[in-house]
Amino acid sequence: MNFEVLDPGLAEYAPAMHSTLDPVLDAHLNPSLLQNVELDPEGVALEALPVQESVHIMEGVYSELHSVVAEVGVPVSVSHFDLHEEMLWVGSHGGHATSFFGPALERYSSFQVNGSDDIRQIQSLENGILFLTKNNLKLDESEDMHSLLLTDSSTLLVGGLQNHILEIDLNTVQETQKYAVETPGVTIMRQTNRFFFCGHTSGRVSLRDLRTFKVEHEFDAFSGSLSDFDVHGNLLATCGFSSRLTGLACDRFLKVYDLRMMRAITPLQVHVDPAFLRFIPTYTSRLAIISQSGQCQFCEPTGLANPADIFHVNPVGPLLMTFDVSASKQALAFGDSEGCVHLWTDSPEPSFNPYSRETEFALPCLVDSLPPLDWSQDLLPLSLIPVPLTTDTLLSDWPAANSAPAPRRAPPVDAEILRTMKKVGFIGYAPNPRTRLRNQASSSCSEQGLLFVAIPYRLKESDSEFDSFSQVTESPIGREEEPHRHMVSKKYRKVTIKYSKLGLEDFDFKHYNKTLFAGLEPHIPNAYCNCMIQVLYFLEPVRCLIQNHLCQKEFCLACELGFLFHMLDLSRGDPCQGSNFLRAFRTIPEASALGLILADSDEASGKGNLARLIQRWNRFILTQLHQDLQELEVPQAYRGAGGSSFCSSGDSVIGQLFSCEMENCSLCRCGSETVRASSTLLFTLSYPEGSNTDKTGKNCDFAQVLKRSICLEQNTQAWCDNCEKYQPTIQTRNICHLPDILVINCEVNSLKEADFWRMQAEVAFKIAIKKHGGEISKNKEFALADWKELGSPEGMLMCPSIEELKNVWLPFSIRMKMTKNKGLDVCNWTDGDEMQWGPARAEEEHGVYVYDLMATVVHILDSRTGGSLVAHIKVGETYHQRKEGVTHQQWYLFNDFLIEPIDKHEAVQFDMNWKVPAILYYIKRNLNSKYNLNIKNPIEASVLLAEASLARKQRKTHTTFIPLMLNEMPQVGDLVGLDAEFVTLNEEEAELRSDGTKSTIKPSQMSVARITCVRGQGPNEGIPFIDDYISTQEQVVDYLTQYSGIKPGDLDAKISSKHLTTLKSTYLKLRFLIDIGVKFVGHGLQKDFRVINLMVPKDQVLDTVYLFHMPRKRMISLRFLAWYFLDLKIQGETHDSIEDARTALQLYRKYLELSKNGTEPESFHKVLKGLYEKGRKMDWKVPEPEGQTSPKNAAVFSSVLAL
Repeated sequence: MNFEVLDPGLAEYAPAMHSTLDPVLDAHLNPSLLQNVELDPEGVALEALPVQESVHIMEGVYSELHSVVAEVGVPVSVSHFDLHEEMLWVGSHGGHATSFFGPALERYSSFQVNGSDDIRQIQSLENGILFLTKNNLKLDESEDMHSLLLTDSSTLLVGGLQNHILEIDLNTVQETQKYAVETPGVTIMRQTNRFFFCGHTSGRVSLRDLRTFKVEHEFDAFSGSLSDFDVHGNLLATCGFSSRLTGLACDRFLKVYDLRMMRAITPLQVHVDPAFLRFIPTYTSRLAIISQSGQCQFCEPTGLANPADIFHVNPVGPLLMTFDVSASKQALAFGDSEGCVHLWTDSPEPSFNPYSRETEFALPCLVDSLPPLDWSQDLLPLSLIPVPLTTDTLLSDWPAANSAPAPRRAPPVDAEILRTMKKVGFIGYAPNPRTRLRNQASSSCSEQGLLFVAIPYRLKESDSEFDSFSQVTESPIGREEEPHRHMVSKKYRKVTIKYSKLGLEDFDFKHYNKTLFAGLEPHIPNAYCNCMIQVLYFLEPVRCLIQNHLCQKEFCLACELGFLFHMLDLSRGDPCQGSNFLRAFRTIPEASALGLILADSDEASGKGNLARLIQRWNRFILTQLHQDLQELEVPQAYRGAGGSSFCSSGDSVIGQLFSCEMENCSLCRCGSETVRASSTLLFTLSYPEGSNTDKTGKNCDFAQVLKRSICLEQNTQAWCDNCEKYQPTIQTRNICHLPDILVINCEVNSLKEADFWRMQAEVAFKIAIKKHGGEISKNKEFALADWKELGSPEGMLMCPSIEELKNVWLPFSIRMKMTKNKGLDVCNWTDGDEMQWGPARAEEEHGVYVYDLMATVVHILDSRTGGSLVAHIKVGETYHQRKEGVTHQQWYLFNDFLIEPIDKHEAVQFDMNWKVPAILYYIKRNLNSKYNLNIKNPIEASVLLAEASLARKQRKTHTTFIPLMLNEMPQVGDLVGLDAEFVTLNEEEAELRSDGTKSTIKPSQMSVARITCVRGQGPNEGIPFIDDYISTQEQVVDYLTQYSGIKPGDLDAKISSKHLTTLKSTYLKLRFLIDIGVKFVGHGLQKDFRVINLMVPKDQVLDTVYLFHMPRKRMISLRFLAWYFLDLKIQGETHDSIEDARTALQLYRKYLELSKNGTEPESFHKVLKGLYEKGRKMDWKVPEPEGQTSPKNAAVFSSVLAL
């Protein structure tokens, strides 16, 4: 910037006002007011300076965001956006530098650079900042300098009113070269990838070579002087002063030059007096032209300037002194002659750089804010007390005559540990004898003169409530912890599965679930939605609808949810897992876009906000099921009781159950009204404004908040066709039709909403006490005797217990009535209201509905485990009838695989310290009676017929199976040999204990890769009819080729030669076989069905692992059984599922033969004894071909078998 051509009144400002370090202020100012607070010339405090308030920022249009004062009354000479951090640097005519952090312009640093000269340019570096004044740069004496240019990370050019330009090496801070230029010198410098551009006070712009600095071309832009110029692409734009008869005058024509042809193009006439200009290349190559009076105009360099594109910066002083543009082009900075800095942005939250590094902040002084120390606490760390650095002798530094060193000896090792220790190399392992608690040592106190040796910070022996064995929880997650440090009830804590070397076989799920309902396992990725799956399952119309659905899509959430619901139906208390459902869930792009797919690390550490996550998941699953079911024709099973169609054309059954039809009215202030019809599947609670500041305990029942949320009214900016622009409008929502199932997201995502729930629960508690004859004062707590009196029959007649009334704001039932003018009346509905109005009152009156609470999903806040999600569900009569044979309703807590009946009041009690509501489900009373809830199995026998392979290279010669013919369709009780092979998607996570044993933290995630079924009877017995390789889109970590026979490429449709299908296709085949009632024969089928995600009744499974097994003995491999009983040597190099399935069938035939169809268990027991004796001798290894032969001829075998 050429300072000499600006306003003449400011040309000599620096020498006049800054001859010394301190500014010379007006005589009427009080000097005592300059203590730590800067004042303006009129004596007004900094806070009272008339700075324009920030306004609403419209995206894409520059508007003022903030204004701050850098130095009161001292003009700003230069401003610069830091190129590495979110920082704005400002220099003043008094030589003072100030930095501001972020868009809020928070003052970051302030210091004096020069005592007398103004700061003329600022340049940010990677590790510092450069300030250029008139005579020096980092204490290097020079002449009258005006500009600097950073050519690379370590080279700097400095120019001014002299006949040379200096090149400085920033690493050595030494002058490396001096380039000669013509007088009067260089005041502005720019650089592109072709030239150095130097602007001279004479009005010329010279283009110089990047290497030699020789002049390549020169433009004579203005006859007077050059004010500013900028370069972008192939264009050079300049502004300046022209010579007139009266002197220099600001030229309103910008001179623009084409650098390709090196000639001027048509000058650009602007409507302001240009003093600064910058290219702001965002969507186009716009030019920003700024005048000293505060006018700013945007225009294209090759177009015409439009007066409508002018906006005004309101400077506090009369003139603008500096202007800069951030690297991101999102922010503009202006500095005026009164020391104010104005920040204009095109977005509410701008960033100064595309990629900024984190800014370091000074640590606050902690001396004045130290916490109070409680000397009664034994565990208080004394290091909290700040000790000043001193050279004097401390009181604790005893003289050597009065003290003697006594090193603390290690306590002797417990004799029991030495006795049971096993040495492996130089490391010993021994079980913990449990004679002491964790982190506890015995104290010893010996007295030798003035010396006492004791263990510091010893726990009190009287604190029996801390760290006692009696308080170690039975839950695996609660062992080896401190139970007293959290308030979460035991059944609400996050449950985990403890894996042993047998996997899940020895884990007691019955300890957590004594009901016949099925829980869900939590170790699968993204299993946070288990509670919502249970909620959807216990909605009878949804359960029947989903199980009747079947489509051809590979990844259909409705199909996978129906398969999972079928497993929950079949289970008799055993947990299920939603691995296939979650696998399909992970493949949906919308789920990833909404942030519903959690990384394993985030899920394990609890980084994700589970409350927000499950509410987004709730909206997503309803929308996705609505779309999946909308694509198919509605099943005939879903017809209304009266024969009318269950849903309208173009809608789905999910839409019929959950959708609420609405009219959105938008009223502009011009009187124009727009009405638009829409629908929603759920509602979000909208809380009253200022609810967190109202501490008077105002009663606001749930029905009022729900009505406000449904019939929402808000003021917002919207487009008005009548006004043809955005106008403030009043938007209201009117309800046309209420849903059968009312779904509510609570949106308790901050302390504001949590305090509102807590306050309303307290008010409701006081009202309930008063209703039953009790009185509660505002500022008084109950004494113990008062509580006992209120809880007694005399003090509280016909009232629930005090504990049941605490933390309750949510009603069990609500009543909704549609009015004639499309209004809605909502009120809480109690049992007393039903007794008053009659049970059929709500159905008799048109438009009146009663909704009963069916489920609540809550977020458990637990800092130890990262929190979890649980559900309270009111299980209906039909579910109890199917599972337990009784007809009643009961509330249950569903915490993954922990299921426990609870009191109904517990479902609506929310202690906001650890139990926060997330989702509510209300259903219309007698909802199930409106629909036909029969389930028709949609899987037909055609799934077993021949199908095409996904593999492109498969040929008939590679076929390994013969599909079933129509006359071969299996019947009830038919045998089917089955085997499956798997690949690993995620490796197992385990830790090594101190005794050398391995503890599994998280099991490996397996995926089925091949499924084989062979015929178990008939002329084609042993011939496979299913041999499917399962295509997978997920990354395979380990193909386990040695054990599975699967090789890389076998599951890739582009290069595989196998019969490749989708998991859903093969799953349907197995589901049909299960539903038809066949019996599966195999080896280790429990794991196979678990990974495939199938629930098979126990009477349909014939597992050779258990047929040839003795209690409390090891399981025997299929290879050893085949060698011992069948004289077969299988699984040589790799496993083959056809061979394994066929061998399992032969072993089952052998079992029937040896046990005489199960009629002679004693003789078969002798056979098993011989099997185990032989196995121990052989170390359970099958001999090589040249070794031992089959044991059929052995004495122990021949004596038992009389074949």
